[in-house]
Amino acid sequence: MPEPKSPMACRAVDVTPFLAMEIMERAKTLEQEGRDVIYLCLGEPDFPTPKAVTDAAIRALQGGETLYTHSLGRLDLRQEIADFYLRRYGVEVSPERILVSSGTSPLMLLLFSALLEDGDEVILPDPSYACYPNFIRFSGGIPRFLRTRPEDGFQPRPEEVGQLITDRTRGLLINSPANPAGSVLSAAWLQELADLRLPIISDEIYHGLTYEGEEHSILEFTRDCFVLGGFSKAYAMTGWRLGYLIAPNWCMRTLQSLHQNFLISANSFVQAGGVAALRECQGDVERMRAEYDRRRRHIVARLDAIGLKVHWRPQGAFYVLADARHIGSDSMALAREILEATGVAVTPGIDFGQGAEGFLRFSYANSLENIDRALERLEVYFRQQGWL
Repeated sequence: MPEPKSPMACRAVDVTPFLAMEIMERAKTLEQEGRDVIYLCLGEPDFPTPKAVTDAAIRALQGGETLYTHSLGRLDLRQEIADFYLRRYGVEVSPERILVSSGTSPLMLLLFSALLEDGDEVILPDPSYACYPNFIRFSGGIPRFLRTRPEDGFQPRPEEVGQLITDRTRGLLINSPANPAGSVLSAAWLQELADLRLPIISDEIYHGLTYEGEEHSILEFTRDCFVLGGFSKAYAMTGWRLGYLIAPNWCMRTLQSLHQNFLISANSFVQAGGVAALRECQGDVERMRAEYDRRRRHIVARLDAIGLKVHWRPQGAFYVLADARHIGSDSMALAREILEATGVAVTPGIDFGQGAEGFLRFSYANSLENIDRALERLEVYFRQQGWL
C-alpha cells in the first residue's frame, strides 16, 4: 500500500523551526516550573516603548482612528519615513515608493512572492537571519548560500557574490547591522555590491543601533534595491508590529495589490505611533543606543574570559556570535544543555546556517545585571565541565 498523502502542503511542511523560539519556549516552560531563567536568546529590547509613541497611539484610539488606512500606509507616516531618509542618508525617496505593513516579516513574504518564479535564486550570506531561507523557499525560490568568514564579520565579499550569479539570480540579500554577528558593511563593500548590477534586498531593521563606524543605507549607492526597515529594534516597538519596504517604482503596483489582498493595511493607531517615533523620539533612541553600547563592550570581554572567543567585535544591532567549537560541534545540543543546567537561554549558531554551527549567539538586549548573572552561571558550569 502506498503511503497516504500528507494533508499539509509541501511548502508549509518544509518550513523549518525557528530555533531561537524553540529555546525561548522551552525556557518559558522551565520558568513556569519555578526555575530562574535569564533570556539572552531573543533580539527584543528590554526598554519600554518611548512615551511619545504610546501617547500618540492612545490619542489616535481616543480620536476614533480605528479604520482601514491607505493600503500603502498613512501618508503622514510615509512622508516622515521619506524625510528621515533624506535627513539621515541624503537620499530622496518618494512616499509612493514606501509600503507600510505589520512588521518586516510579511513584507519579505510579499516581496519574494513578487520577485520569484519557481527555481529563481537569491544569494544570501551563510550565516544570516534564520527566517530568510524559509521566506525564499516558501515563495518558490532557491537560496544560494555564500559561506562567509568570521574575520569579515560573516559579511559577503563582493567578488565572491559575483561568482555565484547565474541567469536565475534575482537578487542579493544583505543585512547591516547584521544578525547574528552584529557586523556593519563598509561603504566600500556596499559600493562594490551595488556595482554588480544585481538587485539588492537590504534588511536595515537594525539601523539606528550602530556603535562603530558609519551607518549607510544601500539607497546611497543604488536605486535598484529594496530596503526593509521598521520600528521594532531601535524604537523598542517589537509588539507594535510596524515595518516598511522601500521599493523601485516599477514594482510598487504589484506589491500594493498583494498587500491589499493579503494584509489590507497596518493598524491606523499603530502607524500614528510610528509618526511620533520619527518626529519626537531620536533622543530616546540615542539613550538606548548608548546603553546597548555599554553592554556590548562588557559582554564581549566577559565571553572572552570564559573561553568563548569573539572573532568579530560587533559594531551594531545587539548580538554577539561566540565560538564554542572547542566544546562541541552541535550548537543546538549545547544550547539545550546550557539552558537545562544553568537556566541561561542562548541561541544555537546552527539557527543561522551551517556557517555558524558550533557558535552561540548572545543577545545583549537585556540588562547589564542579567548579563552578568548569566555569564557567572556559565563560568561556574564551564569550570565544572572542564571547558575552562
